[in-house]
Amino acid sequence: MRAFMTFENRTARRLALTGGVAAAALLLAACGGSDGDSMAGMDHGGRATTSATASADGSEQGNGTFNDADVMFAQMMIPHHEQALEMAKLAGTRAQDPGIRKIVGDIEKAQDPEIRKMRSWLKSWGRPESMGGGHSMGGMMTDQEMKDLAAAKGKAFDRKFAELMIAHHEGAVSMAKTEQQSGGDPEAKRVADDVVRTQTAEIDRLKQILARL
Repeated sequence: MRAFMTFENRTARRLALTGGVAAAALLLAACGGSDGDSMAGMDHGGRATTSATASADGSEQGNGTFNDADVMFAQMMIPHHEQALEMAKLAGTRAQDPGIRKIVGDIEKAQDPEIRKMRSWLKSWGRPESMGGGHSMGGMMTDQEMKDLAAAKGKAFDRKFAELMIAHHEGAVSMAKTEQQSGGDPEAKRVADDVVRTQTAEIDRLKQILARL
């Protein structure tokens, strides 16, 4: 009877160990995923999360550790840039001054790629493109201001465009400086650096144009 009990106990222990190994294997498979990703990109409720996603050209977008400031920067700058492109589009058939036309071309060249880049960040971070209500963006034009700009032509358009775009750029520079100070993602901060540098220079050019119109 004692031998039978010993054999039974050994069998029970062996079955328990086998079950434990199988459970551990299932847990690792669930956490690891089929593509071998680590858990570094998972947000466990903290403010900062690691993310690195390759773009179509092989470069990495939104690398490093991003935080709430990075997310807000992208969510606010996308519609801000979109409005600047709307203003630039109006200039195509209305602007007269060569300096205004040159700045319009520069805006289109810089801001459309930046919009695509920021959308790729938000996608890789698992964040929505829209930030919802409760946040204001400096320099954004009202519907009436956009209608007034659309109604102007020639020199009147150039003057109004310069005035509105100066305010618009100042708002973008302010948001970019906040990202420089509070952001965590290196790529997002590099874009913020570009916004501050290029749009500050364009503000100076617009003021010079406005002075001679």
